[in-house]
Amino acid sequence: MAIRPLHTPNVVKKHPKKWLRHHSDRYKRLGQKWRKPKGIDNRVRRRFKGQIRMPKIGYGSCKRTKHIHPDGFKHVVVNNVKEMEVLMMQHRTFAAVIARTVSKHNRIKILERAKELSIRIANANAGLKTVENE
Repeated sequence: MAIRPLHTPNVVKKHPKKWLRHHSDRYKRLGQKWRKPKGIDNRVRRRFKGQIRMPKIGYGSCKRTKHIHPDGFKHVVVNNVKEMEVLMMQHRTFAAVIARTVSKHNRIKILERAKELSIRIANANAGLKTVENE
């Protein structure tokens, strides 16, 4: 039976769209990644009516739903079996994510221990596939 999260609150994003850089649609040389406008006459920096909004602290997520992934858990990166035992008492709130640098041998050990402690592993199948040449 799969481990279910303790709470699954509705995550409400105050600004669901990505923050786009001002004039990134107008000039190809400007990337879309957000950059704060610095110009002395810039309309966005001066917050004129009808211009795009700038990101600010008020658009942050609710404290209860911050860092919650779509599976309902908060993810914690785990490198070995000992680190995973920290999640023993919080296994309904946090899910382990095995680090990408962990070997296949150690991944199997972590998966076995997680099953004993009933801890959810978010990337349980990662790094365990075997390639067969025919």
